[in-house]
This record gives sequence, C-alpha cells and structure tokens, in this order.
Amino acid sequence: MKAVFYEKYGDPDVLQYGDQPDPKVGPDSVLVEVRASSVNPVDWKITAGYLDAALPAFFPVIPGWDVAGVVVQPGPSVTEFQAGDEVIGYVRMDTVAFGTFAEQVAAPVRALARKPRNVSWAEAATIPLVGLTAYQALRAVGVGEGDTVLVHNGAGGVGNYAIQIAKAWGARVLATASEKNHDFLRSLGAEPLTYGEGLADRIAGAAPEGLDAVVDFVGGDDLPASLEHLRTPGRVASVVDAEVKDRGGRYIFVRPNPDDLLALTELVEAGSVKPVLAETFPLERAADAFRSSMEGHVRGKIAVTVGDQG
Repeated sequence: MKAVFYEKYGDPDVLQYGDQPDPKVGPDSVLVEVRASSVNPVDWKITAGYLDAALPAFFPVIPGWDVAGVVVQPGPSVTEFQAGDEVIGYVRMDTVAFGTFAEQVAAPVRALARKPRNVSWAEAATIPLVGLTAYQALRAVGVGEGDTVLVHNGAGGVGNYAIQIAKAWGARVLATASEKNHDFLRSLGAEPLTYGEGLADRIAGAAPEGLDAVVDFVGGDDLPASLEHLRTPGRVASVVDAEVKDRGGRYIFVRPNPDDLLALTELVEAGSVKPVLAETFPLERAADAFRSSMEGHVRGKIAVTVGDQG
C-alpha cells in the first residue's frame, strides 16, 4: 500500500511517500480503507521526537491518529462492524508505528464509531481527536444545562468543538481568542473575550456572578487569571497544564472511547456540531500539511485525503 512514513525523527522534510507493507488485522481490529485523515499538532511533535519518552517509536513510522474510511475486513472476533461500514476513529496506541496516513490502517474497534452521514470524508476525519478532547474535558468538569463555561483558545481546533458541544448541552459559553477571531466565536455561539492582560476584569464584566467551569486548551497566564472567578474550585480541566491537578482540577490526555465518539457523531448529525475544515491536502503532500499546521495560523482543522473521495 501507499503511505507517508519517516525513518528517523525530524522536521516535515523527513516524511516520505511510498510503499509500505499492508496492515495485519488482529482479532479485535478491522481493516479500514482510508478516505481521509487529519493533522493535529501532536502528529508533528511526535515526528520531531518530542514524545519519545512517553510513546516509543518503531521505525519506519506511519504518522496520524485520525481516520475516516470504510471497513473492508473485520477481525475474527469483531461483531461491532462489518465490511462496507463507514467509520471514523481516533487510532491511538501506546506506541507509534502504524498510523492513519496510509491507504489502509488496522484499527481496534475501541477506537471507532460510525461516520456522521451528513459530512464529507475530509470533514469527518477532522472530528475524532479534537472532538474527543473537547468532549472529555467538558465531561470531566460536569458541564450541563445553565452553566457558564469559559473556553480558553476558543478559535483553536479543540476549542471550537468545546464551544459547540457546551452550547448543545445547554451552557452559556465565554471563550478567549484574539480580536480577529471574535466574529468566528460568535458564529459558534460563544461570547468572545480578548486574551492577555486584563482578562480577569473582562471575565468579571461578562460573568459578574462567576464561572461554573473552565476548560483550557492553550495554557499560559490566562488560566490562573480565570480561576479566581471559578465558583466551585476544581471544576477546571486543562490539556496543557498538568499542574491544574494541584488545584483540584483534571489534566486531560484524550483517550479512544467508542461511546464518546458515537455521541460526537450524533451531535454532528443533529447539526449541533459542525466540523471546521480549514485546508485539504492529498496524502502525498502530507509534509505541506504538517508545515501549515506548524505555522499556527489555521482556523479549524487540516485534512489529508486518500484516494477516491466519492
């Protein structure tokens, strides 16, 4: 099969496009014909070797954790899916080797759910990692009807999902971003706040009775500034700052979860959550997709398409 792979850590220039062995399908996995994947910052951070202490690599490595595609072969013990099923998945394991930037991937059923029927392959591929991150962060702090929630970095890939999910759950959402992204936040249903110096005063003005929950997708000084307005200590989750645990909060490293992923599919099909697709690259241009992500100016997600999108 054709795939993108690298044989040593480095910048996007180490990515190659060529032939790799076909995946082997274990008992609890399915073989997926990949229609699209997407780029997350963790992908190029792993490629650079930044996560080697936590996730050992077995070279050559095929990068990518997000997938949207069609099941072509269920493993012998799989009952959840059959050939022809359209699926999305967050295909993360505890090592890196066999990722989703390929024509095929062997994905464990614990990583998969059915694809939303109302979005394209490219849009569907942008959902799993960021959608699950937002979903699990909001659930960790118990967001629900009537809550006032602050989302840090609301215009980012995870933040825009968090806004939409929290709104679907009946919350009022405040979100930080630069002023150029305020209209975008409003389009998602959030009330924008400019990040940086003076944020605590802006929060006080927008939510004089305080915040019910805070979810942080950027780190930095804005998080402590917002916690002084948190009415219930501990209702804070961060994907960046593990020290949030010292304040009684939750540090989130997203986990594959088929029930959570199915819940996201249902939110997308209901129109409550809409993927924000910024750019699309063909598989052979994955290095350019990495570079675009690394520039940090993309609003939404970058998809990588594989083969026929029909």
